[in-house]
Formats: sequence, C-alpha cells, structure tokens
Amino acid sequence: MHAPTHKRRAMLMTVLRGFAFGALLGAVFIAGFLFRGAMPSQAQGSRQYPLLEQAQGLLTDHYLRELPNQTQLEYGAIRGMLGTLNDRLTYFIDPPVAASESNVLAGQYGGIGVQVSRDEAGRFRLYPFRDGPAARAGVRDGDILLKVNDQEVPPETRQDAVDQLLRGEVKEGNGVKIEVRAESEAENTRTYTIPFETIEVPSVVWRTLEEEPAFGYIQVLRFTSRTPSELSKAFEELGAANIRALVLDMRNNPGGLLQESITVASQFLPPDLVVLYEQSKQGEKEYRVRDGSTFTELPMVVLINGGTASAAELVAGALKDHGRASVVGQRSFGKGTVQLIFQLMDKSSIHITTAEFLPPSRQTLEGVGIEPNVPMIPDSSGRDVELGEAIRRLRDLIAEG
Repeated sequence: MHAPTHKRRAMLMTVLRGFAFGALLGAVFIAGFLFRGAMPSQAQGSRQYPLLEQAQGLLTDHYLRELPNQTQLEYGAIRGMLGTLNDRLTYFIDPPVAASESNVLAGQYGGIGVQVSRDEAGRFRLYPFRDGPAARAGVRDGDILLKVNDQEVPPETRQDAVDQLLRGEVKEGNGVKIEVRAESEAENTRTYTIPFETIEVPSVVWRTLEEEPAFGYIQVLRFTSRTPSELSKAFEELGAANIRALVLDMRNNPGGLLQESITVASQFLPPDLVVLYEQSKQGEKEYRVRDGSTFTELPMVVLINGGTASAAELVAGALKDHGRASVVGQRSFGKGTVQLIFQLMDKSSIHITTAEFLPPSRQTLEGVGIEPNVPMIPDSSGRDVELGEAIRRLRDLIAEG
C-alpha cells in the first residue's frame, strides 16, 4: 500500500530532471551575468526527495477527489521549493507567460514608431524613431500632437492611452491619422496618415532640447546589446551640435544587460573609478570604468523615478556616488540583485537570483533604491517638471562656471 508505484516513480523522476537539467536546455541572460554554478547531479537518484515521493504516493492512494494532472503537480512542487527561499525575484513561470515574456524582451510592437513625451506645459510631443514610418511620413522631433483619427487629444489624457492610440495590429490598410504642429507654427498644422509597421524599439533616443538647444538629452530606455552603438551615435550627433550640458534620462528604465550598463557609465566617468561591486557565491568582484570615456566634463543631470531599476540604478548610483552628476526625481525601484532565466524542457522557466550588486558607496540597493539629490513630487497632470528642474539646474551650473 505504501510502496511507490511505477507511475509515481516516473512522475518524480520528471520533477527531478526538471530541476537538474532545466538550466542546460536554454538560458536567456538578464543583466549580462554569466552563469557559473554547477548543476546538481542526476546520479543522486529519486531518493534525493524521499518525502516528496512519499507524499505523492499517499495522495495517489488516498486523496478523495481527482488529482491535478502530472504537469500541474510538478509546477506546484517547483513553486513550493522556490517559495522557501523568500526571494520575490526567484520564481517559476508556466509556458504561456514565459512565451509572452520572451515577446516583450524582443522589443517589438506594431505602430508608427514614435516616442511620446509630455513637456512641462503638459503638451504631448512626438519624437519619431529614425527610419520609422512616422519619420518617413514627415513627423519631426518635437511636433505637438493635436488630433488622432480626427479626435482632439486633450491635455488630461493619460500618456499610456496616447501611446496605445499610435499602435495597432500590422495588417493591410491598418494605420492611424494624426494632426501635428511645430512649436514655431502656431497656425500651421500638418496631417499624416501613417500605416502601422513592426517597430524595433531602440534602447537609446536623443536630441537637443527645445527649451534649451545648447543642452543635449539622452534617454536610455533599457540596456541591450545595441545600447553602446546607439549611445555612440548619440554622442556623435550631440557633439556636432556643440552642446554645453547634458540630461541623462533613465526614468522607467527597467535595467537589462550588466556589461552594457557598465559601458554606459564608463562614458561619463574618469578612468579607473569603481562602477559597481558584485557579490556572488564566487566572492566579490569589482567593475571599473572602461576605456573610451566621452563626456566626462560636461555639466550633467540624471533623471530617475520609481520605475528606474536594476542596471539603470547601478549607472545612476555610480554617477551620484562619484559626484559626477546631480540626480533629480523620485527614489528608484530598489532592485540590486541579478536574475538568470532558465528554460525548462516544456518551455516553462525559472528566474533565479544569482548575484547582488552594490554602487561605489556600497549602500544596499535591494529593496531600498537610490535617493535623488533633488527629490521631486511628480506633477499630477503629467507635466515633465523633472526635466524642467534639470534644465534650470544646468543653466545655474553654467552661469556659475
């Protein structure tokens, strides 16, 4: 009665193989951190989990109602095991959610290819992605959005709602009609009908500021393998514009690849300074500024908020701790650990915390975040008061210098 059946043994072996070999069947790297841990050996056999085996046998023999299928029981066992770690960022994802996550990480959507930004006056401005459908149609940097499909866009509209109006399914005849005007053309409006296309989301966007053309603006949306090359293009164009100061915007940047974030921080810091410390099972390692620094002297302000997380917090922390830039905005999210995503054999996946990172000050980021030098309360109407404050501070720095 209490002896495990062949079916139960097969089920348990499937669970153990999922634990032991999931990482080998496909790893997607978040934060650019290379996995170095050893995998558990299957040679230990099913007796590695005798209580699990016994519990499964008792359920099969005695439970009144129909048991969940074998896959759901395995998922429950995995979630229970991970739950004992008390780590909010180490968790299990079943296949449909894992597939959706992969699509998000791919950085694609259907739309016209513009970044929507709200200025300090509350107006929606459009910044077309280079070579995207909006740019090809004639939309220019800083154009003010007036109407979408002949409907006015009032200032109280949520920004995420405006984003969705400019996106849609990519199919024949599908697109959007917009009406815009330039700041200098109060009476002259332009209308475009733009088809939706598959948009490759850039990781970096840049421009000179309409409010102060001598100031450069770089927004890092996320840290990907393309970020260093896109940043180089930004430096080239802004350098040619002879900018006198720089705003680095990392609001709502969720992080990304670690090595690329170190490369970005290195562009603004003098050689050999510590960018961050890594603590893992292998001990502590420090990462220092790499060669190729570009804007190390330019007056600079960094913008952060509650959506600034992970690698973005590390960059902001390094610039703040070394006194390279003033940080303006709200306290950052507080994610100082790194997770790897390991795909299991049925396309489900496990996020596993593998390391913790600290800024040069060694102050803990996890669950704490970065406190800005200039804390600000977000404007309830969505006006970009943080950018306005950054511009004012940079003007003062230049006047003092």
